[in-house]
Amino acid sequence: MRKLTVIAAAISVALLGGCQQTADQPAPQQQVQQVAQSEVEKANAFFEEVFMRSVMRSPVYQTYMGIKQDYDKWDDESDARKLEDLELAKKDLATLKSIDRNKLDASTQVSYDLMQQNLENEIADFKWRYHTYPVNQMYGTHSTVPAFLINQHQITDKKDALAYISRLNGVTKVFDQLLESLELRAKKGIIAPKFVFPHVIESSKNIIKGAPFEAGEDSTLLADFKRKVNKLEIDKAEKAELIAQATNALNEAVKPSYSKLINYLEQLEKRADERDGAWKFPDGETFYNTKLARTTTTDLTAKEIHEIGLAEVARIHDEMREIKDKVGFKGDLKAFMEFMKTDKQFYLPNTDEGKELYLTQAKDLIDNMKSRLDELFIVKPKADMIVKRVEAFREKAAGKAFYQQPAPDGSRPGIYYANLYDMEAMPTYQMEALAYHEGIPGHHMQIAIAQELEGVPKFRKFGGYTAYIEGWGLYSELVPKEMGLYEDPYSDFGRLAMELWRACRLVVDTGIHAMKWTRQEGIDYYVNNTPNAKSDGVKMVERHIVMPSQATAYKIGMLKILELRENARKELGDKFDIRQFHDVVLKNGPVPLNVLERFVAEWVASKKA
Repeated sequence: MRKLTVIAAAISVALLGGCQQTADQPAPQQQVQQVAQSEVEKANAFFEEVFMRSVMRSPVYQTYMGIKQDYDKWDDESDARKLEDLELAKKDLATLKSIDRNKLDASTQVSYDLMQQNLENEIADFKWRYHTYPVNQMYGTHSTVPAFLINQHQITDKKDALAYISRLNGVTKVFDQLLESLELRAKKGIIAPKFVFPHVIESSKNIIKGAPFEAGEDSTLLADFKRKVNKLEIDKAEKAELIAQATNALNEAVKPSYSKLINYLEQLEKRADERDGAWKFPDGETFYNTKLARTTTTDLTAKEIHEIGLAEVARIHDEMREIKDKVGFKGDLKAFMEFMKTDKQFYLPNTDEGKELYLTQAKDLIDNMKSRLDELFIVKPKADMIVKRVEAFREKAAGKAFYQQPAPDGSRPGIYYANLYDMEAMPTYQMEALAYHEGIPGHHMQIAIAQELEGVPKFRKFGGYTAYIEGWGLYSELVPKEMGLYEDPYSDFGRLAMELWRACRLVVDTGIHAMKWTRQEGIDYYVNNTPNAKSDGVKMVERHIVMPSQATAYKIGMLKILELRENARKELGDKFDIRQFHDVVLKNGPVPLNVLERFVAEWVASKKA
């Protein structure tokens, strides 16, 4: 706050500079510019303060950011802390409103609006803080604690090792807060459906398998700690002492905590039922519509999103039928989907040679798109992008494809990772759309450009809006089609199959949470309407159930970008330039769709003028 006070004082001095001009005083016009500049500085100092305070109030976030100040602690998840956070948000909103938005430049006004929207949403959503399942098959304290220690808590010296041990001992408090919050929810009738419990109980039991909990190989956490400590350049006695302390913490804190959680979940499971939707929550309909608003950053209702999904599924089915007829397939669409799912011509061998061929072909697609970027973009990222296969140590558990952003200092390029563990999960007809989505012109263009933006506050650089980010990724699957790519009709079917999956998400998510569909009805919808395996449908429906609204972001984001583009094209006619449109979409980093709409409208107005 001291920095803000100093800046505020400087503004006062500038304002009270007196009417009589001297040789040392700026001209009146310069005075106005200085005051305006001071307001911009005040705003940006405030954005920095809010962001860094949120980091420093979270030991976990600190670790992700490479800060080791509270390296031995966990986040406080108590109700008292949540109330503190609410009061801070209210104070921050009041401080923000004390800044004169009219005296900010255009970029800082965007930051102001985004900060205001974030704070207002945080305050409004406080009442929904219990409308979640803190442990489920997708995420939760039971799995994030070990994953965080293994993947994020680095040990570079003895102090780091002691901090790791402290965090092991701290699991007791973390799990006590978790049990308290689970029981609080249960009393409000917020209990996960029955199918969730076996997943969570099994995952929790896996953490306390092996040494030192029982005979056998080292448990996951003990193995991780030993591996990290044994790399330290300290003597053997010190290493042994650290390992002994970690072993004690595992026995005295970690095992009892997980055992208590497992026992509680086994009892809670008896109180669970098979109602899957958010409609069962207190005021569930309002909650779900709020979640949709936050996820999609639109004001679309559940019914509207459901109808959009049905219409998109029907449209995509029709386009698939056109491809079926074009390739001369005899049979209906369902038979064609089965053919695409099972025919060997669409799968490379599950051998080193087959995997290498997949990578080579994916690289060729990316390289070809790189050579044509001038057709689509004015601003291009400085960072390069490469294609790699997911490493063997993590390929079994990883998703089928994903993107890793480049290092901000340029030391590492962006990476499109293709998971080649099971070649039957990577049909060649999806290769093209996957490469465009995860690589170029998809996530690499959007994320690398955002990362390289100058003069943008950290809360925007490190924040994100799923509807914008994944909407751009899905939109990027379509753009190459408009450029004449997807020459192979089977590849075009792959593009449609991936888009169809996202369209079905709109139907099923709203079906479950607003229309009281059962888990089985959701699974059946995926099986009957897509070429994907039933197991994909099961996982997707279970994801919908524990993460209401999340999966609606992709298609809604894509449709909004397309809608804005086509409206701009109609308004501008010959003045429309696809490169300028993409520049407008990308040059401010991730934003809510309602803010993106404003940017495009301003661009169209400026072009017409």
